Amino acid sequence: MQSLQQKASEYSGVGQSDAFAIDETNLFERLGLDTFIALSTNFYNRVYDDEEEEWFRAIFVKSKKEDAIRNQYEFFVQRMGGPPLFSQRRGHPALIARHRPFPVTHQAAQRWLHHMQQALDSVTSIDPDSKARMMNFLRHTAFFLVAGDELKSQNQQVPCKHAAQKTTV
Repeated sequence: MQSLQQKASEYSGVGQSDAFAIDETNLFERLGLDTFIALSTNFYNRVYDDEEEEWFRAIFVKSKKEDAIRNQYEFFVQRMGGPPLFSQRRGHPALIARHRPFPVTHQAAQRWLHHMQQALDSVTSIDPDSKARMMNFLRHTAFFLVAGDELKSQNQQVPCKHAAQKTTV
């Protein structure tokens, strides 16, 4: 059985070494907090204004745009070398569990990536190397969530490497 990471690489076309190249440099130090806020704001403005694919916009209808922006930029800051803003406020990111209520399909991942690519391209403070590293990570992560959603659809539990191991005495 393939791991979720292997499926994410297969679906996204991004190998794990490219997906996690974001760990080779501190993108938070390179780009700064304001850049991540601008990226997430730009992204969610596109999502909430999406009139081409109303089914996609409908996924976010129960979320406040301001909350979505904050959750995303705090996660990005934390994952890309900055302080643990997301975990301090919301706990472990647990991406698959947090996205469980939503239909994370191949089509939804592609639409999410469409808006993210446009947002990345519009934030001029992000240099080309950082953009490439971020997009590889985000493409892989989007399809990691698709793989997790497929397990949900198969009524399987997703093992979490962070789950506490219980020992019996």
